[in-house]
Amino acid sequence: MARIDRSLIDVLDYLRDLGWQDLYLPSLQAAVDQPVPAATNEPEPVASNVASAPDPRTKGLEVLRAEAAGCQRCRLAEHRRQVVMGSGDPSADLMFIGEAPGAEEDRQGVPFVGPAGALLTKIIAAIGLSRDQVYIANVVGCRPPNNRDPQPDEVAACADFLTRQIDRIRPRVIVILGRVAAHALLDTEAPLASLRGRWYALQGVPARVTYHPAALLYQPSYKRPTWEDMKQVRDRLHAGDHA
Repeated sequence: MARIDRSLIDVLDYLRDLGWQDLYLPSLQAAVDQPVPAATNEPEPVASNVASAPDPRTKGLEVLRAEAAGCQRCRLAEHRRQVVMGSGDPSADLMFIGEAPGAEEDRQGVPFVGPAGALLTKIIAAIGLSRDQVYIANVVGCRPPNNRDPQPDEVAACADFLTRQIDRIRPRVIVILGRVAAHALLDTEAPLASLRGRWYALQGVPARVTYHPAALLYQPSYKRPTWEDMKQVRDRLHAGDHA
């Protein structure tokens, strides 16, 4: 009998919360059919001593992270514990951009690790990906006091770091999470609801706007439209696979 792992159960729980009935069968079937490794007495393969060539995108992000660590470009540097740069796969096809680190992100130095991050991980799994297959960043790298919205001058001070992350990763699709990120990246003050449902170009990359996962925690009614947005993202990614 096939074994279903915990990550698939989380996805099904998330979709059940939406009242959703149809599932993305290729990713579901892949998870169900994943074989359970058989016990074996054969020795583990010995790792090769030949080092693989370093990925220039990884090196570029490391240099960028080191530069950002000492950033003093705006007032947010005064109270942060650390700069929270983006994290994930440097060759990711899909990139998420939120607004700013919160308290837990400021402690750990990783974006989206609190309750909203746990929900984002489920959303990613619902389109057949894992968190380590995507790249996640914010429009600012330092936590604003009391989790207030980042101010325009703070966004501007951090814009170069985000621009260079996008340039290094060159994802095939970007998902913009929430009103603050959408206003900053699309240079608009339009309501979030009116920004959803269409494609934009962000540094030449197709981008889609959806609700921030934190909003879904307080407004469960946003879960279904977020899933509609993510299905469009999923289909765009897979259309590229077969282009």
